[in-house]
Amino acid sequence: MKHLVIAILMLSVAAISYAETEDSTTTKQTLPQVTLKNTAGENVDVSSYASNGKITIISFWATWCKPCIKELRNINEILDDWVEDYNVELVAVSVDDSRNMARVKPFADGQGWDFDILLDPNGELQRALNVTNPPVTFLVDQDGKIVYTHTGYLEGDELDLEDHIVELHEAAEEE
Repeated sequence: MKHLVIAILMLSVAAISYAETEDSTTTKQTLPQVTLKNTAGENVDVSSYASNGKITIISFWATWCKPCIKELRNINEILDDWVEDYNVELVAVSVDDSRNMARVKPFADGQGWDFDILLDPNGELQRALNVTNPPVTFLVDQDGKIVYTHTGYLEGDELDLEDHIVELHEAAEEE
């Protein structure tokens, strides 16, 4: 019985210590310095999106990913309003491999997407942000900190994303 009480006590102390460590060391991640090409073949340093004072949506997608395409179509429908109302920009990062990379620009052009599209055929940015499978969406605040991450897509998720955008916009206006 004495050993059981000691074991429970030790587990309790360990759990409390772990919880305190988790809370006290939680910091917001920033965008890494990774250089990718856009669909025009120009080099783009991803970290530059963190220093432009805008709210930035980083959406990982692929031409073969139906939920990704649905998410980007739905966001694109309301993106002009978000740009005007909240100073938002959208960056879509294609995770198509080098064999499919040539399909990305014609596909995006066919969708009428005029937001930034970056190509990550070697998975550099994916690894840096621990993205395994698209769709994965990151929301970056005006100070370049990743403040929200969402994996997967269900119809209406863009409305939840907008709620987070509104919070960021209102917080910036209060400063």
